[in-house]
Parts: sequence; C-alpha cells; structure tokens
Amino acid sequence: MISSHRKRRKKELYIKRLLQFSAGITVLTTLGIIFIFVYEAIYFFKEVSIVQFFTESEWTPLFENKKYGIMALLSGTILTTTIAVGFAVPIGLSIAIYLSEYANKRYRNIVKPSLELLAAVPSVVYGFFALLIVTPILQSFIPSLSGFNALSAGLVMGFMIVPFVTSLSEDALSSVPNNLREASYGMGATRFQTVFRITLPAANSGVIVAIILAISRAVGETMIVAIAAGQQPRLTFDPTVPIETITSYIVQVSLGDVAQNSLEYRTIFAAGVTLFIFTFILNNISFYLRAKFRKQYAQ
Repeated sequence: MISSHRKRRKKELYIKRLLQFSAGITVLTTLGIIFIFVYEAIYFFKEVSIVQFFTESEWTPLFENKKYGIMALLSGTILTTTIAVGFAVPIGLSIAIYLSEYANKRYRNIVKPSLELLAAVPSVVYGFFALLIVTPILQSFIPSLSGFNALSAGLVMGFMIVPFVTSLSEDALSSVPNNLREASYGMGATRFQTVFRITLPAANSGVIVAIILAISRAVGETMIVAIAAGQQPRLTFDPTVPIETITSYIVQVSLGDVAQNSLEYRTIFAAGVTLFIFTFILNNISFYLRAKFRKQYAQ
C-alpha cells in the first residue's frame, strides 16, 4: 500500500515538473522574442530619432528619400482594424445571442462548430477572396474604389474574426446561471428584455474580452492586408484607397530584398516593437475590464 502511494506521488511529481517545464518554455520564448525586438530596435533608434519616428507622416525607408514616420503604417492598421471590428462585433454578438438564448440545442450544436471551422481557413485564402471577389463587388457600388483598398481588406478581415467573437461571446452568455433568467421571467419580463437587461449585462466581462481580443487579432493580421490593401503607406483614413499596415510592411521587407543588419532591415524591428506595445496595451485593457466587471457583478 505504501509502495503504491509512493509510485503515485512520483508520477504526480513528474507531471508537475513537466507542466512547469512547458510553462517555462512559453515564458522564455516570449522573453526571447521581446529581447530580439528591443535589441535590434535600439540600433535603429540610434540612427533615427524616436520623435521623428512617431511624429512624421511619411514612411519611405526603402526609397531614396528616406522617411521614418510610423504614423503612416499605424493609421493603416487602425483603419483596417476599425472596419473589421465594426463589421465583426455586431454580427458575431448577434449570432452569439441567438445561439445562446433562442436556438435549440440541436441547431446550436450544428451551427457553432460550423462557424468555428471558418477560423481554420488560411488567411491567404481570405486575402485572395477580398482581392478577387469582394473588391469587384464593392466597385459596382463605389466606382471610385481602388483595386487595392482598405475597405475590402477590412470587411473580409471582419468576416474572418466573426467566429472568434461569436464563440467567446456565446461561451460567456452560456455561463450565466439559469437562475437569473428564471427570476427575470418570474417577474414578467419577456425573453428580449431578459437577454438585454439581465443576461448580456451579466456576461459583459466575457463579451468585452472577446471584443478586445478580436481587435488584437485584427491588428496582427498579415496576409489579408498584404494581398488586398495595396502596400502603399500613407497617413489617411479613407477606406477607398490603398494603404499599408505594420504587419504587411514586415512581410514586404522579410521577402529578402533588403540587406540584413542595414537600417532599412531594422525598420521591421522598430515597427514590430510598436505593434507589440499596441497589442500589449489592448490585452492588458481586456484583463483590467474583465476583472472590473467581474468584481462589480460579484457585488
């Protein structure tokens, strides 16, 4: 009996060490990525003023007349992300409410996995879908729309993250105790009133986190904007013209046409640090809001 107990303790210890090792690899990988970005970015900012980097409106490090204003790339990133989130959140949240509160169990078990399959489609496929299908359709309504533009890239990006918003929001809504719904019905409330005055507010922490994580996903998207948005950096919020995002610029330089260790090459690390800080802030906002709303709900 004692021998069996010792064997079980040893197995549990091995599993614990394995889990600690796996967690350690994750942390070390993250720290390694941060170190590489910061290390290379320091060399970049030794030659380019950080004030110039964040205040200039032109980004032409690969041209003869070199300008290093990251705002041109940042505006493109914000523009496509805004379009994507503006498209994905209302649709994704509506689907989540329907699946959680109105659909029967059989229908939900069919639709939800089908939606989640869309997340498995490679983003390069969405990129060509935006360029070859969505853009010509939009041009029939907007004749002045460029062949490469932020609008079609943003809409298709939004379509891509709809399953993300739907799945996380539906999980949050489903986790709300049925006692709250039954109490609302007992007070004479309709299903619509129960959903929007009881269930949705009770699940708001999960829904807000889903929205912010969807924003982070859209900010980091690469292939759709690289294919359909045009790769023309400009400080604009006009969705009908070609633009370039931070991620698509990194792809452009990483193709191998720029010499390594050159100033032009190190621009991708400066841009990467900017993107990392942007997504880091968004993720921390999501954690803060989640904790805040959970605390309010607990009270």
